[in-house]
Order: sequence, then C-alpha cells, then structure tokens
Amino acid sequence: MPGYPPIADHGLIGDLQCAALVSADGAVDWFCAPRFDSPSIFASLLDQERGGHFTIAPVADDVTVRQLYLPDTAVLITRFLTPEGVGEVVDFMPVNEQPDVATDRHRMVRAMRVVRGTLTFQVQCRPRFDYGRAPHTLTLDGATATFHGPGLDVHLRGTVPLEADGQDVRATVTLRQGEIAGIALETTPSGAEPSPVTEQSVEADARETHAFWHRWIRRCRYRGRWQHMVNRSVITLKLLIYAPTGAPIAAATMGLPEQVGGERNWDYRYTWIRDASLSVRVLLDLGFVEEADSFRRWLGLRARSPRPPGSEPMQIMYRIDGDPHLPEETLDHLSGYRDSFPVRAGNGAAGQLQLDIYGELAYAMTHSPDLADLAGYEGWQRFAGLLDWLCDHWDRPDEGIWETRGGQKDFTYSRVMCWVALDRGIRLAHEYARPADLPRWTAQRDAILAQVMERGWNAERRAFVQHYGSEVLDASLLLMPLVGFISPKSVRWHSTLDAMDRELVTDSLVYRYNPEASPDGLRGAEGTFSLCSFLYVEAMARAGRLDKARYAMDKMLTYANHVGLFAEEIGPTGEQLGNFPQAFTHLALITAAIALDEELDKEAERN
Repeated sequence: MPGYPPIADHGLIGDLQCAALVSADGAVDWFCAPRFDSPSIFASLLDQERGGHFTIAPVADDVTVRQLYLPDTAVLITRFLTPEGVGEVVDFMPVNEQPDVATDRHRMVRAMRVVRGTLTFQVQCRPRFDYGRAPHTLTLDGATATFHGPGLDVHLRGTVPLEADGQDVRATVTLRQGEIAGIALETTPSGAEPSPVTEQSVEADARETHAFWHRWIRRCRYRGRWQHMVNRSVITLKLLIYAPTGAPIAAATMGLPEQVGGERNWDYRYTWIRDASLSVRVLLDLGFVEEADSFRRWLGLRARSPRPPGSEPMQIMYRIDGDPHLPEETLDHLSGYRDSFPVRAGNGAAGQLQLDIYGELAYAMTHSPDLADLAGYEGWQRFAGLLDWLCDHWDRPDEGIWETRGGQKDFTYSRVMCWVALDRGIRLAHEYARPADLPRWTAQRDAILAQVMERGWNAERRAFVQHYGSEVLDASLLLMPLVGFISPKSVRWHSTLDAMDRELVTDSLVYRYNPEASPDGLRGAEGTFSLCSFLYVEAMARAGRLDKARYAMDKMLTYANHVGLFAEEIGPTGEQLGNFPQAFTHLALITAAIALDEELDKEAERN
C-alpha cells in the first residue's frame, strides 16, 4: 500500500449506523463496526503498518484516478483510467430496511466493472480488529473468507476466488468491457452466517441504495444558488446520524491531526449537544422534521437521566446511545497519521463545563413549531427545569466552546448562549402559554445582556472579545447577530467584524482565535477553521456586505475536496486537516448558503 493519502483524498459511505472512508486509490482505510464509535477494523489512515485496510486497485503503472458520487446519493465511484482500459470500483453500504433498529450486521459492497478495454484488479483485505490490538484467524473456502475477531466476524464473499495471504486475503481478477465482479464485506456476531453474494444481488443492492438516497433527498426544501453543495452537505449530515437513536456524531473519524505531526488529535465519533443541536436546526430549515424529532427524543432521555449530585444537568457530549462515559485512552501502538501522535480514543473533554450548550439546545429546539408541539408538556417541564438551573449557574467561568485545556474563564460566547437559552424559553412560554418563572428568567436574561455589553466589549479594541478582561478576538462571536443577541447592522457589531477582518481572517479563511495570545494548554498551531469561515460568510451577508460575502463563499467552496467534503480545518497550502468529514463544517455551509440566498434575493428585489 502507498504512503498516507491526503486527508481530503477520500469519499464517505455509510448505512446510518457505521461509516467508511474510501481513498482515491481504492483503499478503505477507515471503518468501524457495528457502530460509528466501535473499535476500528480498518485504520491504516492512522497507522499504515498496524491499522489494516481493504484495497481494490488496478494492476497498472500508468493510472489516472477520478472519484465522484452518483448525483444526490452516497454511492461512491472510483474510476481508474489506464492505456489498456478504464475500470471503476463502485462502493456503497446498503441501508437496512429498518435503519432505526440497531444491528450487528453491516455490509459494504464493492463492485468492479470495466467500461473500456481490459483491466486487472488486485484485491487485498487485511482487517485489524480493536484498533489493531487484537489478533484474528482466517477461515477460507473458495470465494468466501471469514476473519474471526473478538466477538465479531468479518466475512468477505463475492464472485471472484480468494486466496490466503497469511491470516489475510488477496485476489486478482481480470475483466473486459461490460464485465462486472462484486465483493461484499459483512460484519456479524461471532458464528453467524453471512448473506449470499451474486452478481444479481450486487446489482439489486446498488439499485435499492440509489433509490433510498433519491427518495430521501427529495424532501430537501433548498432551491437556491448552491444546490449541489447543499445537497452533498445534507447527505453528509445524514450519514453522520446514528439512526437507531437519532444522535448525530461530530465526524466519522478520530485522531486526524489539526497540525500534521502535532498533538491536537481528538476522537470526534460522539454526540456533542452543541453540534447536534445546530445540525438539527439546519435539518429543520431544510424540511427534515423526522430526523429532528428523533434527536429531540434522544435529548429528552438525556435530560431525564440521573446525574451525580452537584453536577450539571447535562454533559457536553455523549456516546450515540446516550452513555455518558467516554474515558480517553492513548493508543500507543499506533503511530498516527503521518506521525501525528498521540492517537486518542474516547474524549476527556466530556467532563468539561461548557455553559453555551443550553443556548444551542434552546435555539434548535424552539426553532420549529412542529418540534415544540412534539415535545409536549413533559418535554416543556424538562426544558423549564434546565432554564431554572441556568438562572443560578450562568455567571461562572467555564471551558468554552473550543474545549481548550488551558483552564476556565468567563467566555463571552458562553454568556451569549446563556442569554439565548433564556430568551428562547421566554418566547416559547408566551407562545404556548406554558408555566414558567418568567419574571426570574427575564431578569437573568437582561442581566446577561448588560454584563456582556459591559465586560465582553473591549473599548480599546472596539470589539467583543473572547473572555472578560482580555484583548483576544474569537470567531465563535460571529454567531452573536445570527442568534439575535445584537443587530447585524449595529455600530458595535460592524466594529467587531472589522477587527476580526484584520486579525483572524486571511484570504477569506478564518482562524478560531490566536492561541499565542490566548494559550489553550496545547502545543503547536492549527489551520483556519472551516466552520468559522462559513460563519464569517453568513455574518457578512447579514451585515449587508454582500459582495464580500459572496466572494468569500465562492472561494471557500474551492477548498472542498473532489467530492464536496470538508474536514475541520484548512492548512497554509490549502490542505484539509482534522477529522473528516466534519458535520459542523457542513451545517455551517448550509446556513451560509441559505443566508446569502436570502440577502441576495432581497437586494435583487430592492433593485
């Protein structure tokens, strides 16, 4: 297998319970099953030698590669063009008939076909269970191989003969124009029989998967200028939602670095209240009420779950089944992507105090009348209880939105989102005539606003700053006008936007903050944050800076990878960095497109 591919050189496939990355050279180099947060089976993206991979590639020296999705689907095609012939590998994961029922059976279908000339493909399947820590044994019978791991079997079955390569498997198949061969990888509990695989079953799976995604995307309400990119982003969000519980994960991967060779390498395969709430708000904007209601039910269960005495009512993140325990461990046996070490599984930030999550939760849950109705009276009681707690606890330092490990501070963004929580609660209580301690909620909401305007504003910088008493700017504050805390046309906001332009923005790309000016407890630097770059587009659009906003949007879209996906960050030379693909980035792309469409349409009407 060649060296580490760029992070961006991948497409994502999945079945709404687990997902895989497929590189442009035909390697599945990241796959965890039976859930997003299960230990990996293929992880050569984190260690070429120990991680394991499942590769299908042509036997040829002179190869040009192209990769694309079938339009509006999660069916990925990798094309190999050689002087002798043109072949394709079609990758997808069939969605179960009942995707909301958790299962240990998951199938990945890889179909080879030749569209011109003749091409020989080489297949290598080298699973490495439990992040490469657990050994496996192989049972091989003709075109069926079974890899026996701890509590899990991985079956490889297809229309081509397989041969043993130690405890791994390889195959070679030559196809002529019009010929097709298929291989399906299936995970099952130990001892279970795999599903049959024939050329006809592969074609049927492909048709059904194609139809599923087309039926789903037809529900999307967006009809604006960036239809293709919005559709790809919303399909990506859907792929990152664990259907049995409705919980969205932050990204499909763990351990991909924010700086190659650095230590900022985290596990993002969990459900952050913040990211998930904002993702749900975007899905509601686009008409996907079912997905939003599934998350509301998951959230309701978290709000009812008992918490240790003296702790906050909710954690900042959970496992996809709601388990609050995410112990962080270092996988010392893995070298990391291009020697970016340590590789961490689990997330130690789960125990942090981040008060902003209550604002994002309220912002999303009160966004849709349909969702508010579905929550019912019991849902309101739980929500009101959270706001009563917040009235007593908003005025305290926390770790902030960026989960820095440099200590608690009075972060301005956290205060703003506490204001949002109370403001939306007050509105909802009035609209639905629900019981609430409105005088107290109103007094605390107004106290937060007054405090932020006095202590979050730095008169010398003429800008809102990251935390009280500092001069550091923070791109999270781009959300201030978007959540209604301040008018996007106000003098203070335009002055803050100008300050960010000078200090955080470089060629339309936006840094979260300056870690040198505000130490975050970690070594090394990071790239520009793609979420912030799209928030910047939306903020400029709402502030009336439309020409600049549209140019920034179009430039930002050039940093998408070849199939329209974004990681967390963009490096100095345009490379994608961090976990991939990241839900937060794609939801911000969608909100930026919606905002820019609305403002451009208003301008056209005025003219």
